Amino acid sequence: MFFLPREEKNRRKSFKFTPKSSPHPAALFPPEINSALLALDYTTLNLLRQNHPAWRLLCAQHAPLVAGFLHRVFIVPNVRILSQADLVEALEDELFALRQQQGADQFPGTAQSYLNDWADNEKGWLRKFYPDGTDEPHFDLTAATEKALAWLESLTERAFVGTESRLLTLFELLRQMSMGSQADPEVRIAELQKRRDDIDAEIARIQAGEISLLDDTALKDRFQQFLQLARELLTDFREVEHNFRKLDRRVRERIALWEGAKGALLEEIMGERDAIADSDQGKSFRAFWDFLMSQSRQEELSLLLEEVLALPPIVSMRPDTRLRRVHYDWLEAGEHTQRTVARLSEQLRRFLDDKAWLENRRIMDILHEVETHALDLRDDLPSGGFMHLDSSTAVIELPLERTLYRPPFKPLIAGIALDEGDAEIDTAVLYAQVVVDRAELLRNIRQELQMRSQITIGEVILHHPLRNGLAELVAYLQLAGDWPKTAVDEGEQEEVRWESSTGISRLATLPCIILLRN
Repeated sequence: MFFLPREEKNRRKSFKFTPKSSPHPAALFPPEINSALLALDYTTLNLLRQNHPAWRLLCAQHAPLVAGFLHRVFIVPNVRILSQADLVEALEDELFALRQQQGADQFPGTAQSYLNDWADNEKGWLRKFYPDGTDEPHFDLTAATEKALAWLESLTERAFVGTESRLLTLFELLRQMSMGSQADPEVRIAELQKRRDDIDAEIARIQAGEISLLDDTALKDRFQQFLQLARELLTDFREVEHNFRKLDRRVRERIALWEGAKGALLEEIMGERDAIADSDQGKSFRAFWDFLMSQSRQEELSLLLEEVLALPPIVSMRPDTRLRRVHYDWLEAGEHTQRTVARLSEQLRRFLDDKAWLENRRIMDILHEVETHALDLRDDLPSGGFMHLDSSTAVIELPLERTLYRPPFKPLIAGIALDEGDAEIDTAVLYAQVVVDRAELLRNIRQELQMRSQITIGEVILHHPLRNGLAELVAYLQLAGDWPKTAVDEGEQEEVRWESSTGISRLATLPCIILLRN
C-alpha cells in the first residue's frame, strides 16, 4: 500500500474536473491526426474488418498457420521474393509437422492450394507474379500482411519497456525540427556555439579522467529501440514499393485501353508519377536512398554495427546475426522499389515505340493505297479534275502588313421634315454618264500596229477621233503605260484636238509617246 504526502492529498482535493472547459482529446493533435482519429467510427471499422487484408488475416480460420508460416519464411530471414517451388516445399514441411501434432484432419488442403488461396485477390495476403525472364511464378508479401505481422509481433511480452531512448529520440527530433526551420542566423549561431561549448566541456572532463559510460540497461534500451526502428524501416519499404506498383498497374491498364493522343496520356501518367515523387513519402525515400548509397555511410554503419554487437550487454540479448548486414537489407529493399519505378519507365517507352510503329505502318498503308489507285487510273483517266491538290507554296502573312483598326463611321441623320413641292433641278445630268470602252481603244491600237511597227498616241487619235473627250484621252495614256514596249520622246510634243458635247474645241499638248509592236 502506498501513502501520499499531505501536500499531494490537499492538491488533489483542490483539483476540480470540469468537462465543459476541458479540451477534446482530438484537440491535442494536428488536423491530419484528428481526421484519422475521428475516422475510427463504427462504419469505418466495419468496412475495414470486411475489406482490409490485414484484418481479414487476423480473423481467418487458419490465421496462426498463415501468420506463423509467412513470418518464418519472409520476415525472419528478410527474404523479399520466393519462387513457388521453394515456398511449396517449405509449406509442405510446415503442414506435415502440424498434422503430426494436431491431427491429419486439421489441414486437409495441399500446400499449392493454400498458397493460391492466400494470393487470391479477395484475401490479398501474398502477391503472385512472374518475374522477367522466367515462367515460374514467385510470391511476395503484401504491405497489409506485413502490417498485420508487425502488430502481432508487438503483442509479445518484452523483457522490459525502454522509455529513455524514446524520450531522447523525441527530444532530438524536436531539436532538429526547431533548428532546421529557424531562419534567424543569430539564433542558429548561438545554438551551434552552445553545442560547441558542451563538446569542449565534455572533452575537458574526459581529459581529466571523468568518462561517463552507459550502463547495461541504457545499452539494452537503445538497442531495443534500434531493432524496432530497423524493422519498421523494412516494413515501410514494402509499403512504398506497393504504392509504386499500384501506379505501374494503373499505367498498364491505361496504355491497354487508351485510344486518344499520346501527349494527353503521357501528361496524365507523368503527372501522377511526379505527384508521387514530389510527395512527402517520395521525397523521404529519395533522401534515404541518397544517404544510404554513400560508400562512406555504408562503411560507417558496418563499423558501428560491429562495435555495438560486440558489447557484452548486447551479446547477452542474443541478437540475430543478420543485424550485422541490416543496412544491406535496406539496400536490397530499396532496390526492389527502384526496379518498380524502372518498370514504369519501361512501360512508357514501350508505349511510345508501339505507337510510333503503328503510325509508321499507317503511313505506309496510305502510300500503298495511293499507289494502287494511281495504277488503276493509269489506263482509264477520268474526265475533269478528280483530285484536289493544295497550293505548293505557303501563303505568308506578316502581322505588320495588316491595316490598323479604324473606328466605323457613324453618319448623323437629322430628322428634317420634307416639304412637298416641285423641284427646279435638271435631273438629266444624273443620266448623262460617260463610259469609256477600254477594250475598243485597245483594238484601235492593235489595228494600227498591224500595218506599222510603231505608232504614237497622237496618230492613233488622228485615225480614231476622241468621242468622250478628256476621259478617253486619259484611257489611252493608261493603255500606253501598260503596253509591253513603250518609248517616250521628251524632246518632241504632240497636239491632240477634240470637240466637247457643247461644241467647244479642246487642245491637249503631251510628249510624244511611241507604242512598239511586239
